[in-house]
Amino acid sequence: MMPKYISPSTSAYRPPRPARRRTLIATAVALALAGAGVGAWTFLTPGPGVHGLADGAYLDGRKAAQVSAYLDAGAAGSKEKVRATLDGKVVPVTAEGARLKLALPRLTEGRHTLVVEGDSKLPLASYRKVVGFTVDTSAPDLTVADPEVKNTAEPVTITGKASTDAKVTVDGKEVPVDKGGSFKITVPKGTPSVTVSAVDRAGNTTSKAVSTRGRRPMIRAAHITAIGWGNDALRGGVLALIRSGKLNAVELDVKDEDGEVGYASQVPLARQIGAAKGYYDARKAIAEIHAAGAQVIGRIVAFRDPKLGAAAWKSGKRNQVVQTPAGEPYNGGHYGNLSFTNFADPTVRKYNQDLAVEAAKLGFDDILYDYVRRPDGPLSKMRFPGIGSATPEQAITSFVADTRVALRPHAKYLGVSVFGIAATRPLEIAQDIPALVKVSDYIAPMVYPSHWGPGEYGVANPDTAPYAIVQRSLADFARLAKGTQTEIVPWLQDFSMGSKYGPAQVAEQIKAAAANKMNSFILWNAGARYQGAALQQIATH
Repeated sequence: MMPKYISPSTSAYRPPRPARRRTLIATAVALALAGAGVGAWTFLTPGPGVHGLADGAYLDGRKAAQVSAYLDAGAAGSKEKVRATLDGKVVPVTAEGARLKLALPRLTEGRHTLVVEGDSKLPLASYRKVVGFTVDTSAPDLTVADPEVKNTAEPVTITGKASTDAKVTVDGKEVPVDKGGSFKITVPKGTPSVTVSAVDRAGNTTSKAVSTRGRRPMIRAAHITAIGWGNDALRGGVLALIRSGKLNAVELDVKDEDGEVGYASQVPLARQIGAAKGYYDARKAIAEIHAAGAQVIGRIVAFRDPKLGAAAWKSGKRNQVVQTPAGEPYNGGHYGNLSFTNFADPTVRKYNQDLAVEAAKLGFDDILYDYVRRPDGPLSKMRFPGIGSATPEQAITSFVADTRVALRPHAKYLGVSVFGIAATRPLEIAQDIPALVKVSDYIAPMVYPSHWGPGEYGVANPDTAPYAIVQRSLADFARLAKGTQTEIVPWLQDFSMGSKYGPAQVAEQIKAAAANKMNSFILWNAGARYQGAALQQIATH
């Protein structure tokens, strides 16, 4: 309660002298902070500040490892008179010039309390400083739903949820977060992808790259080699199917099974090893296909690369090649020696990713990896230098994930060609479908009926039962991709290998894919001669 006002005219009023007022204030502060001493009252004063560690601070792992706490020696007194504890345990105090260092131990996860006490220069006075802080090395939670994109001409809404203490940004712009950590933001149409980040009070960060393009729209494509594109008859046959409305995409080889790059690539390693062949003009080919009303899928045969394998082995860069346990080049069976490069080697990985980015910049609409796997054969007979503790499946998946990140600024779709058996036997060729669907836009399983053995999926002779084997095998891929926005775009057989394949057999495979709600496909014929009678016109809406 404030004292009653005393008029200056009364005899009881005495204005305090300035020196006396300072003494009264100091005494009042000391009394307010008073504590019991031994045989006398001891007054607590504010004391020195603790530098380098603030009360209420949150420290991530890096800050916790580097934090240093100091006192001003002039305000704290001699080191012998300073007593410091962390969570009740004594902290050594050492003199460093004009300051005293508190030798903090290695800080562990959780809440901590630092107490610093000492004797003040004032008579019968001491100080006590308490600093509470938290070490938090755990990254914040962050979940972001794949946006549903029904119309690419409209803005896209992104929703998600983060830890309640986190700040959320989308491409560096902070977005509002409700009390439960939920957020929502709309990004402009045409945005290919965004990066969503959550940063907690300690500075720990979790980031997720989110595609805002939605699912890969339906594609119906046919394969043609780089050399085949230069053949007027083969090129004309594929373009005729596009102009008739039966196909809407061309799969054109960027790098083929021989390790040759079809156009005059400017990727340094491609030129160095003589892989850049220039069989076609990439920009001209893409423009011609686009003018016909179709998109262009650039196929890159990744790790089957005898051109790079031979060059690497000859130059002594043998870690770029899959080896035997004895250190010799692994014989890829019918593929031959030096046919498989090492997917764990950084140079090999970067070479294929550089080609993917170059193709994207040239105008290819998709990048489709093929032979993105280890060689078939017993794993005990092959070695992958540099793989470390990762499994072949993990190394392959991380390669695809890295490529997707590299392609994101160019707004291109990324597909992965896989064996039909990968859905049920992923270890045979290192293709983990549940992992790959998380890092690609579509999976392209090669479910050619002629390639299945007798009895697969309960089909006695798959080559003579195209509908049954394709329908049953694709059902497994549909199951593994469920809950994601990754499409299944099967490779279908338009060639004869044993049984005669005409329009009816090709059409049966297309029906089998449709039975699994897969309306996209890519037709394979090594000679690029396709049976248009098997194809229906693509419905337009």
